[in-house]
Amino acid sequence: MATERDVEMVLDRVKVPRRRADAARLLAIMREVTGEEPALWPGHIIGFGEYHYRYATGREGDTVKVGFAPRAQALALYGLIRRYGEEAEQIENRDLLERLGAHTTGAGCLYIKYLDDVDLDVLRHLVRACYEAD
Repeated sequence: MATERDVEMVLDRVKVPRRRADAARLLAIMREVTGEEPALWPGHIIGFGEYHYRYATGREGDTVKVGFAPRAQALALYGLIRRYGEEAEQIENRDLLERLGAHTTGAGCLYIKYLDDVDLDVLRHLVRACYEAD
């Protein structure tokens, strides 16, 4: 659940100047693409929009539609990797990910070391597609 804490506080805590600058750029990009103001979520996640999920097990909750957290090693982007079916290879928007540039993926996260390593137009398109998805 989102908190009312200051999003800028998260950016101010980033010690590496290049990572802080990238986080500020990503904040502006996500704000522009979503048309929303950011909210701070637990785990220092800067989120845009809210998504309600429900697993087959019955577990459910709320999370960000799209968002990010400036971590020490990379920017962790949330809501941009959605896996479907039993095969891990079934990823929505795979074509965009293939054109994005240097990134890695984890359990539900997309990691970008530096924004200069990715195509920002593709990133904007990916953010928009995932934000607008049901």
